[in-house]
Amino acid sequence: MRIDEIIAAKQGPVFSFEFFPPKTDEGERNLRGALAALRELEPDFASVTYGAGGSSRDRTLAITRWLKAELGIEAMAHLTCVGASRDELAATLDGLVEAGIENVLASRPNGDRIPTACSTRANSRS
Repeated sequence: MRIDEIIAAKQGPVFSFEFFPPKTDEGERNLRGALAALRELEPDFASVTYGAGGSSRDRTLAITRWLKAELGIEAMAHLTCVGASRDELAATLDGLVEAGIENVLASRPNGDRIPTACSTRANSRS
């Protein structure tokens, strides 16, 4: 379910978590354990951020998929357009679609340094 639909349907406050993906396998195991415990609080959704310049892209996508598929928590992946080509962004978005992830927070720096591939591709998926 899309987060905007969750918010529209909710009669009270919306409750969510946001996580930064860890850099190590041990950190990821710890995060997964914490997320499994936090599931009992029944969040409406959880979002998973990116590291600087997209450095944690793979972990962001893996944890986002796991949240939705294994824990049953609606998930939102952050997606930054820094340091990624249009083809890489397209492959990332395709992977999210295949995993059933409907929520993406896409961002790019201000200015002319980065093309708007992120917003263009994301909009073409809606």
